[in-house]
Parts: sequence; C-alpha cells; structure tokens
Amino acid sequence: MKKIIAVIVIAVIVLCGVLVYRAETTFQDRQPAPAEGITGVAIDEARAVGRFSGALKIPTISHDDRSDFDAQAFLDFHAFLETSYPLVHEHTELSVINGYSLVYRLPGSNPSLEPVLFMSHIDVVPVEEATSDRWTQPPFSGAVSDGTIWGRGALDVKLGLISLMEALEQLLAEGIRPQRGIYFSFGHDEEVGGSDGAAKVAEYFTSQGLRFDYVIDEGGAVTEGLINVVDRPVAVIGLVEKGYVNLVLTVDAPGGHSSSPPAQTALGILSRAIVRVEDNPFATKLDYFNMNFEYLGAHTPFKTRVFMANQWLFSPVIKKQLLADAGTAAALRTTAAATMMSGSPKANILPTRAQAVINFRIFPGETVESVRQRIIELIDDERIAVSGEYGTDPSRVSPVASRGFDLIASTIRGMDENILVAPYLLQGGTDAKYFYPLSDNVYRFLMFRATPETLPRVHGIDEQVPVEGFLQAIRFYYHLIRQSMQS
Repeated sequence: MKKIIAVIVIAVIVLCGVLVYRAETTFQDRQPAPAEGITGVAIDEARAVGRFSGALKIPTISHDDRSDFDAQAFLDFHAFLETSYPLVHEHTELSVINGYSLVYRLPGSNPSLEPVLFMSHIDVVPVEEATSDRWTQPPFSGAVSDGTIWGRGALDVKLGLISLMEALEQLLAEGIRPQRGIYFSFGHDEEVGGSDGAAKVAEYFTSQGLRFDYVIDEGGAVTEGLINVVDRPVAVIGLVEKGYVNLVLTVDAPGGHSSSPPAQTALGILSRAIVRVEDNPFATKLDYFNMNFEYLGAHTPFKTRVFMANQWLFSPVIKKQLLADAGTAAALRTTAAATMMSGSPKANILPTRAQAVINFRIFPGETVESVRQRIIELIDDERIAVSGEYGTDPSRVSPVASRGFDLIASTIRGMDENILVAPYLLQGGTDAKYFYPLSDNVYRFLMFRATPETLPRVHGIDEQVPVEGFLQAIRFYYHLIRQSMQS
C-alpha cells in the first residue's frame, strides 16, 4: 500500500512539474515593437469635427428591400466628399464603380511596389422608427455635444471613411508623396452584403491586373473590458471572418380549419426541427481562441497559463467555461440562430405553407454547403425542404508574418504602448471578404475603443464617437498611411 501511495505522490509531483513548466515556457512575449516616429499630428480639430458632423447628416441608408434605395443621398455624399477634401480630389484619380461606390488612387513613384488598399463603406443601417425618439440627439443630426459626435454611422463606419480622408488630406497638405501607391475603396452596400459595391470594386481591380501588398478594412478595435484574461486594452486585428448563410426551412401542408387539426401542423413540424438544431450545436474548436491567446498569454495570470498551456488535460474545462458566455462561444464554432417564422395569416386557419429562417455564422473549415447538408441530416424529415437564401463561405486566413500585419500592429503600439495586440476571428462579415483574390494579406481593424457600453450602440440607439476618439482614428491612419507609402 505504501508503495502505491509513493507512486501516486511521485506521479502527482511529476504532473505538477509538467504543468508548471509548460505554463512558464509555452507563452513568449509576442507583442510587436512600437513603431518609431509616432508623433502628434497638427489636425485642425474644429474643421475635422465639422466635416465628420456633415457626413453624418447625409442618410446613406442601405435597406434590405433594395427598392427603398435613396440614390440621391449617395450622390449627395459624393459631392460632400469632393467639396470637403479638395487636395484628395486634386491629387488622386477617382473612379465611381457601379454608380455609387468610390475608388481613390494616389499613384506611387515606384511602380515595382505593390500598392496598399484602405477600405471603408459609405452606407449605414436604418434607424428603427419606433426607437427614433429614444435617441439623445436625432440620429441624422451629426450633433456635437459635450465632447461627443452623434449620429447613425458614427461608429459603423463613417468614422473610418472620414478619418481616412482627413489623414490623406493632411498628408497631401504636408507635401508627402508616396513611393508605394495608395488606394481607398468605399463600398455603398456593405450593410446588405456588398454584392453591388465591394464585390464590383474587386472585379474592377481584377480587370486592372492589380495586386495589393496588404488590405485593411473595418472589423477590429481596441477592446476594453471585453477580454477578461488581461487587465490592459487589447487591439484585436481580424485575420479571418466567418461565413454566413440563411437557411430557409419550408413545410407545405393541406391546410384547413383549425377546429380539426392534424397531429402536427406545418408550424409544429418546423418547431420540432428548430429545437433539434438548437439541441445539437456544431462541434467546438479552440484553434482561433488559441491564435488570439498566443499573443496575450505572456501577459495573463499564472493560473490562466497553466490551463491554456496544458490543453491536453484541461481542454474540456476551457471549452465549458468559454461556452458559458454567448460571445466567446461564438468564437469556437458555427452558430445557429432561428430568427424568423411565418405560417397562417389567420388564427383559425391551418397554414398551407410554414417557413422558418435559421441564420448560421460559419466557422472556418465548414462551408455553406456542408452546413446545409448537416442540417438536412440532423432534421431528417422529408416534409421539410431546406434551401439557402444567401450565403458566403468563411474567408481565408491572413498571415501574421507579413509587412501589413507588422505595420498595423506596430502603429497601434506606437500610439500607446499599454495596448496589447492580438489576431482574432471576426464573427461578423465585412467587405474585406471579396479581396482575397487580390492580396494574401487582408486585415480588419478600426481605431476605436470598444467597451461593453459602446458595442450596443453599433447599429443601435445613440450611436456616437467621442471627439478625442475620432481624432485618434485620424492620427492612426495618418501614421499607417505614411509608413505604408514610403517603403
């Protein structure tokens, strides 16, 4: 018995030693060195804020129903940019793509260098009529009050577009001329998928035979209070984004009067199918959580490193904890959300056709078709037809070992060394997905502070940006463009 106890004690000691050793040695500090020469930028603050305010007053709304498209608002926005940024329009070549999307080209002096593409989008989401009176400032007022700029699109994403234009106008005013060409691409329908805007811009670039050194779009931010394994701000740079598909489940039935219902109505059949989907979630993978943690691990508490460095033992515990929160759970797998259902037009009529829509955000490694096939097999009911309403596969994964990632990360750190940088998987979608044929290095980051308080305002009530946050976005693009164009 004593020998058994001794063996157990030795085994426990060895195990603890392995766990501690791996925790101490697995995670090296991978934070990029801050870029040198990051200095203040002489921004005319009042003028810049006034132009941002003016941009927010123009209701460039994308509606799901394309017949509601207000072409004049987009043409007014084009004219606003031309008037507001004379140097950009003097020194760049402007192309209007598919009527409403804009491409600006600032040629470089060295044609052997691949250009860099900076992206944003013109359109914003609608404001729900029922919520318009709940805004502190009217949603299209562009109001500036108490150090804050208010309006639909302030965060998503006229902040990016106007900051880019301000930065380039400033650089041109200083006489900076690029060795490497610079392109701006502003799509007009990102909020409804980008098929008429960014997709057409990508086709245009392809027809020109262009390749880009790197591409940067929205999709990341400086997070505060959102990544609880560290107590410092973390700038997340998107390397990859999930795919997207709406699967429509349809059941046709004879109908009739509700006083003589069958054992299962069409809606009942659909409901069982939805429950089956919700009760059988997709498999979880820690791949992209680990990718993120590789950059943060050295800055986390020892206990956290013990768990993360020894996933051969603790992965079930890690997954259980991450799955307990909807935000982190979505970073581990394909998600399914039943969002719409329709049936009979009247309470006492059995539906002759019932439909439900399930929205899937597709994890890399899956495809639209593989998701559809899994759902068909899972439902296993020939009475239910499953069709795809709209879908895109997950994007490719951009490398961290690239000039583009290094420039973005080092510029962030050069502005504030307290900020940690980490790559991540974007759970939403951006226009960037269309540009992988044009560059291996496609990234997603916008300089703004994302907190538990600010995130609900994206597409929500009281969308706003602090004046200082807007100025910081200009400074970021100023330095990133300047570094990108000179080498």
